[in-house]
Amino acid sequence: MTSTAIDEQGEKHGATRGLITALGVAQICSWGTLYYSFALMAEAMRTDLGWPKTEIYGAATLGLTLAGVAAYPVGAAIDRGRGRYVMSLASVGAGLMLFAWSQVSNIFVFYAIFAAMGCLQAATFYEPAFAVIARRVGSGNARRGITALTLWGGFASTVFIPLIQFLIDHVGWRDALMVLGAINVIVCGGLYFLAIDPSKDRPRRTREAHEPEPLAGRKAVAWAMRRPVFWALMVALVGYEAAFAALTFHLYPFLLERGLDSTGVVSVLAVIGPAQVAGRLLIMFLAPNAPVRKVGSIIVIVFPLAVVGFAWAPPSVLVIALIAAFYGGANGMITIVRGLMVPEMISRDAYGAINGALVAPMNVTLAISPLAAAWIWSRTGGYDAVLVAIGIGAIVLCVGFWTAAVLSRRPDGKGTAGGNGG
Repeated sequence: MTSTAIDEQGEKHGATRGLITALGVAQICSWGTLYYSFALMAEAMRTDLGWPKTEIYGAATLGLTLAGVAAYPVGAAIDRGRGRYVMSLASVGAGLMLFAWSQVSNIFVFYAIFAAMGCLQAATFYEPAFAVIARRVGSGNARRGITALTLWGGFASTVFIPLIQFLIDHVGWRDALMVLGAINVIVCGGLYFLAIDPSKDRPRRTREAHEPEPLAGRKAVAWAMRRPVFWALMVALVGYEAAFAALTFHLYPFLLERGLDSTGVVSVLAVIGPAQVAGRLLIMFLAPNAPVRKVGSIIVIVFPLAVVGFAWAPPSVLVIALIAAFYGGANGMITIVRGLMVPEMISRDAYGAINGALVAPMNVTLAISPLAAAWIWSRTGGYDAVLVAIGIGAIVLCVGFWTAAVLSRRPDGKGTAGGNGG
């Protein structure tokens, strides 16, 4: 290799590292301000405004449902090289919606804000960032970048849950939302715009005359939908999101109900972020090249076990924090699996479009499950029945992913749109 080629390769790797770092910092802020903030804000709003819990969580359901609807067009747009504008403008828009949320006093206005925010979340969370990385380095080479990005994102809850609680305690929930809005506009919007440069994306491979043209957009999605593994993974993701979203949105009030004070609850929640990072580091160092189907098949069993732990744990911060660490580690690992299962188990072509179609029902489940959990809580007067429902979702995750792992080993269950190998 000539010195010029070495220099060019080093420059390319440096640019990729810069992209990952910028996306990582922005993902911490996007997840922290737009996702992990809700449970804390919801409790503060319920106390201040007197709105029922089910009405407050209904707004989150509406927004996250629309995020599911927007997942495919966002992914398809990034496949066409528009990631810079999709993610940066969405972050600015999300910041403006947080500003509007800080002034809300009418439930209908609150719902309208969350309808807009949901569409914007589809363009600011992991899936669009994964698609940006896949476009930069090629979906077949995206494993290291996706893993690194999830390491960054794992700190979102650790950084922002204590910060948001501090802001609520000292300046109130309305001014806290103003701060979060500014972070979206300035930090997230700026980083996404500066770091995502379509001119540095990996050029598409020149097709030989005898090779079929790689599929894209709707054709790629239609191709994927004819593979049983696509549907098995969709079932797994729906089960995962039903359990994860309900637990994430309700863990704060659940732990309060179980006898912990707000300081103890925040301490427990703050453990989850580092545990997610630790789980991702385990995969990075112990199984860097292991097939995703094998890694995922082992990880998924942790989720029903964690639910059992939360259900039976005594009201001890130390004990519950250990269970939260166990759960957080598995959740950190499954995020990597989510980012890699399309190129490794379905197709290396049209990552954004296929992944967007695959996760759309997952995002709808993400929307419904917190409200469903709130409804179960209101009907039963406690979180015991909610934990049973979360456990069922965790079991569906296991069965769905194990089925997908088997199907992805078969010739009719796995392939690449365009026929370029699996």
